[in-house]
Amino acid sequence: MSKTTVYFLRVLGLAITLLTGREALAQKQPVDLVNPLVDAANSRWFFFNSATRPFGMVNLSPDNAVNADWGAGYRYHLDSIKCFSHVHCWQLSGIPVMPTTGPFNGHLGASQYGSSFSHSKEVIKAGYHKVMLDSYNITAELTSTTRVGFHKYTFPAAEQSHILFDFSTFLGPSDTQKGYVKKVSNQEIEGYAIMAPTIRRPKTLTVFFVAVFDKPFTSFNGWRNGKLESSKEVIDGERTGAYLSFTTKAGEVRKMKVAISYVSEAQARINLNTELPHWDFDRTVQESHTDWNNWLSRIEVQGGTDTERSRFYTDLWHALQGRRIISDVNGKYSDMTGPERRIKQIPLDAAGKPKFNHHNFDAMWGAQWSINTLWHLVYPEVTESFVNSMLLMYDDGGLIPRGPSGGNYTFVMTGASSTPFIVSAYLKGIRGFDQQKAYEGMRKNHFPGGLMSKAGYEHKTGKGGGIEYYMERGYIPHPMSKTQYGFHQDGSTQTLEYAYQDYTLAQMAKKLGKADDYSLFIKRAENYKNIWNPELGWMWNRTLDGKWAEPVDILRYDNGWEEGNAAQYSWFVPHDVHGLIKLMGGREAFISKLNGSFEKARKHDFVAGKSHDNETLEDLRRIYINYGNQPCMQTAFLFNYAGSPWLTQYWTRQVIENVYSGVSPEYGYSGDEDQGLMGSLSVLLKTGLFSTNGGTTPEPFYEISSPIFRKITIHLNPRYYKGKQFVIDAGNNSAQNIYIQSAQLNGKSLNRPWMAHETVVNGGTLTLQMGAKPNKAWGAAPDQAPVSMSSN
Repeated sequence: MSKTTVYFLRVLGLAITLLTGREALAQKQPVDLVNPLVDAANSRWFFFNSATRPFGMVNLSPDNAVNADWGAGYRYHLDSIKCFSHVHCWQLSGIPVMPTTGPFNGHLGASQYGSSFSHSKEVIKAGYHKVMLDSYNITAELTSTTRVGFHKYTFPAAEQSHILFDFSTFLGPSDTQKGYVKKVSNQEIEGYAIMAPTIRRPKTLTVFFVAVFDKPFTSFNGWRNGKLESSKEVIDGERTGAYLSFTTKAGEVRKMKVAISYVSEAQARINLNTELPHWDFDRTVQESHTDWNNWLSRIEVQGGTDTERSRFYTDLWHALQGRRIISDVNGKYSDMTGPERRIKQIPLDAAGKPKFNHHNFDAMWGAQWSINTLWHLVYPEVTESFVNSMLLMYDDGGLIPRGPSGGNYTFVMTGASSTPFIVSAYLKGIRGFDQQKAYEGMRKNHFPGGLMSKAGYEHKTGKGGGIEYYMERGYIPHPMSKTQYGFHQDGSTQTLEYAYQDYTLAQMAKKLGKADDYSLFIKRAENYKNIWNPELGWMWNRTLDGKWAEPVDILRYDNGWEEGNAAQYSWFVPHDVHGLIKLMGGREAFISKLNGSFEKARKHDFVAGKSHDNETLEDLRRIYINYGNQPCMQTAFLFNYAGSPWLTQYWTRQVIENVYSGVSPEYGYSGDEDQGLMGSLSVLLKTGLFSTNGGTTPEPFYEISSPIFRKITIHLNPRYYKGKQFVIDAGNNSAQNIYIQSAQLNGKSLNRPWMAHETVVNGGTLTLQMGAKPNKAWGAAPDQAPVSMSSN
């Protein structure tokens, strides 16, 4: 063979290898691009996900720290694993387990029985976690169904091997008040943990479980108050735990399934037998992989870098986490709205399955700019389930919640934040719920006795919301009272939120033919104007005597402004941007002020620090724009309303690059992803679709910005929408070509930076031609701007 031929074959082989590698990369499924480690160094208790399903009741993962809400759970830089626990949810935790070998030391606490580990011997994927417990030479693998955690432990040779259940630890947001464990057989135990109340969740939470094992254990023992107890059939009481012991050969595999329920052990067993009747661990891993891929594939992206695609699907993955299912597979659930726990049943369909799931979630505060748009468009069945869950709680406890936990009302944050979510769903044609009941419940929340009566976590009174002041004066003073009735008692923010929420409720009132209500709420929607200080040029606090508060400091955090400041909240008029533009002196003055705020915000990367620890520092809170929290989510899109869509395109790209890019454990969501809110926002920014008013105008629409991918395909749910898919085709798109030069919608020229929801869900294509220089004329005319309240 000649040298030339050898050389040719080597070059050909290299080319084939490169092409094969590229083809394999191109063929990666969305689920394979998810990186669960993004921002893992800054995790909140419920942030990290690995062995879980979409909205899964079980979120099984390692805990590197346990005794805190913030700074606990999986923390990337901590070098030990304390336990594997099954519940990581807002104000919920429970059922920590740990395999060990050698003389038993579980009774001494997680700081003693925890194990060192290394990321070099760890594999983390969507739905799967594998890690070596170096202290015991045990390889632990985890996966799950919706309500069952599946463990696979590979043990070394050991005379003493154990699996412990610790009900003596403070776990995430709450202490373990009591544990109960009963030996059913030498391959099964059952019991419950009573989790103590928190300042947010005011009642105890009982997490029931059933654990089954593929091989018998030799002994069943426990401990109490740090002291071992001899073998019993039952371990019961405070500061207790149980452990199962057995001998193992080198490489011996033992499997365990742990099903949970908030109703009873019997219900946990039903969840187990229904969802995971077999012992095939690899099958469950693959089923989880497929499940996640089906959900994530609702949006397909082409173009962009490998890192951009990975981060996009990680963002979308988080958008489907956090707000977890709390009802059982047969629809049983625990109602904690009254003085005593009551077991209830979700209505069943013709096939005998629950019509929807009951959910646990932090507030819908800020959801109008995130999941309102993403879920309603891409996952309308999720939206419908959540609306029905909220109405179920209205039936049980008399109020539509703004953030329930474990069947409890928490009164998290402020206002009636669930109103825009429900109204937007209704206006977009998602109506598989009792619409009259929904309106009735929302209306109640907008009056004394409803959610607008309560400040954050105001469990026993109904004064901190200031609704009476709002109705009488058109604003809520700050300070409203010397008495602090709850958290977030910030009158100016409450005024702005209530005005927006009133506008949204007015739209549903009008659709339902409730003319008097429409007139009432649309008038109240103008109340934002009452805290506009024309001399100052910003929104500002008004005191009880009606005067402007002094001294003036628009960058002071809180002080009338909920998790923000006056500079940030002055843009919070999502329902009437045109009215706000007029208050600020017209389009030119509005653009100048807003652009100036972004220029200042650029200096700190548009966030108050890259982690929650930084965000709490007073100096870092003195900022004009903060894309690390909800109050500022909409700001970059406001240029669309003022005749400068090119600035929306520019600043959204800057926010993506500085806040929502990369796949590092060190950063990603500024330390608080907030149960899908920031992940959803990131997805919307990268697709170039947004809704400043949360989809609550009479005819909902989407605003257009600069997508980061060449092509985006949204597969629509045929049960809700006529169209098969909607495609965004961004020609000549790149990191440099960020500006829209021209646009076509379904083959026709589009000269405005928005399009109707109905057009999108009927299917079609938005074609954008991108370039490196802004086309300042595109979408700039006043009649091309998105509509708002003052447009009508």
